[in-house]
Amino acid sequence: MTHQTRRALGWSALALLVGTLSLVAAGRGGDGAGGGEASGDKASTEIEGLGSSLEEIKSKAKEEGQVDVVIWPGYADKSWASTFTKQTGCKVVTKDGTTSDDMIDLVSTGQYDGVSASGNASVRLMKRGDVSPVNTDLIPNYADVSHGLKNQDYNSMDGQAYGVPHGRGPNLLMWRTDVVNPAPTSWSAIWNATPTVRKKISIYDDSIFIADAAIYLKATKPDLKIDNPYQLNDEQFQAAVDLLKGLKPNVGEWWADYAKQIQSYANKDIVIGTTWPYQENILKGDKKPVEAVKPKEGTTGWSDTWMIYSKAAHPNCMYLWMNYIISPQANAKVAEWFGEAPSNPKACSFTTDKSFCDAMHANDESYWKNIYYWTTPTADCGGKGGTCKTQQDWVNAWTEIRG
Repeated sequence: MTHQTRRALGWSALALLVGTLSLVAAGRGGDGAGGGEASGDKASTEIEGLGSSLEEIKSKAKEEGQVDVVIWPGYADKSWASTFTKQTGCKVVTKDGTTSDDMIDLVSTGQYDGVSASGNASVRLMKRGDVSPVNTDLIPNYADVSHGLKNQDYNSMDGQAYGVPHGRGPNLLMWRTDVVNPAPTSWSAIWNATPTVRKKISIYDDSIFIADAAIYLKATKPDLKIDNPYQLNDEQFQAAVDLLKGLKPNVGEWWADYAKQIQSYANKDIVIGTTWPYQENILKGDKKPVEAVKPKEGTTGWSDTWMIYSKAAHPNCMYLWMNYIISPQANAKVAEWFGEAPSNPKACSFTTDKSFCDAMHANDESYWKNIYYWTTPTADCGGKGGTCKTQQDWVNAWTEIRG
């Protein structure tokens, strides 16, 4: 992957930061069907104290003076948050979330104005009423966001936008090239592990990983008739759970902390597993022999959404933050730092590595067609009808799988 090799050179300095980074467990993204854009014209009256025009929002924001947000680490880094503060007068105060469940708990305290929610959090936040619909007319940069990220079931409800898309990325299959040969192209490298990789497989430690098993079964067991890997009936769900139980003896690491996973690959304690582009970039920047690929069966992924708390104390600063973080310059910085495709295509002109957006397939919608963004399993099968296993069923099963 020569484009990734070039991209990795820009990441070498970041490897020095890994030891100081916060723990991250995940839950990113959400799976949604496409549709037209939600205008959000009714949202301006949803939150007390929010200005009715952009000019009024800017004026009120200076009086508020700060915005408190729950984030995935790095999503509001000081290097770009300080620019926002200079522009708006709003100091950015952050709280790192460790999991999607943690983020929901934090938002529900009422202490925060907004959150960078993944699909397996955003759906629950919308349904609980913890977040408010947004008036996209008051967020000018929203118009430039990729159409494929708008009005998805993880960031909108009843045709109404509930936030602004931040960025998206795939969960990849990564391996050490000095151990695993030939280079794998299928998830079978994990599910049908060879003696070379047994006990050295790294698996994401969250119940949402059941969807990864479902994707493999979708491709290899067509009789199960799996359509959406997050909405599974009894038979489909049991097949995925059984597949995972068979995998467990070969797992060497259940990862939630990306820094720890990076160290495991660097030490060769782990030689293959599921990962994010961020870990791949750090390892390559540190000259470690790794490669990563989206397997032929497709994969899970994430598409994160900035959402505003329904009773935000600083709603005007939060609106300005949502507009700022998807501006071309800011969106380029955060996307390149984390290793994800920016939500705003105009950001591609501002990345340090000019091949970055090509490497991340930022403007290639065909690449994303078999990437299933994380979302919340529901009893009504995502509103499509039928009876599916719920989020709690998934959590219970994961506890049993992990032992």
